[in-house]
Amino acid sequence: MEAKKNILTYEGLKKYEDELENLKVVKRQEVAQKIKEARAQGDLSENAEYDAAKDEQRDIEARIDELEKILKNAEVIVEDEVDLDKINVGCQVKILDIEMNQELDYKIVGSTEANSLKGKISNESPVGRALIGAKTGDIVKVETPGGELEYQVLEIQRAGV
Repeated sequence: MEAKKNILTYEGLKKYEDELENLKVVKRQEVAQKIKEARAQGDLSENAEYDAAKDEQRDIEARIDELEKILKNAEVIVEDEVDLDKINVGCQVKILDIEMNQELDYKIVGSTEANSLKGKISNESPVGRALIGAKTGDIVKVETPGGELEYQVLEIQRAGV
């Protein structure tokens, strides 16, 4: 089975590459030093510092593994080449929540980069999936557990504009 492609913007790719570099170069050295210092204290069977350092090392290695898998299967969206006639990954969109009469701004990203608190919604989320392919002026219906929501697409821009 082929691994799922991780759709990333260039910004997301850079963020993950920087985090991976920091973990491999800086954090690995720091935790190795903590383990060395804890070992120097003698009996490891009741050494809380040693246990904590080993736990931290395990967490760092797990995150490195996760980041390497994300980057190995990354498909980078070139935001400058995104078609602005319709919504796609890499677009910044302004939509109107018809029921609440409230304008919302979202950047459509791959699921790996999604962060609703920063206005980044996944192309796989219910709202993201409904918006993909919509054009300015379209009314989009989204099925949610709480009922159907309607949004009108007001504007499609390149991300970061």
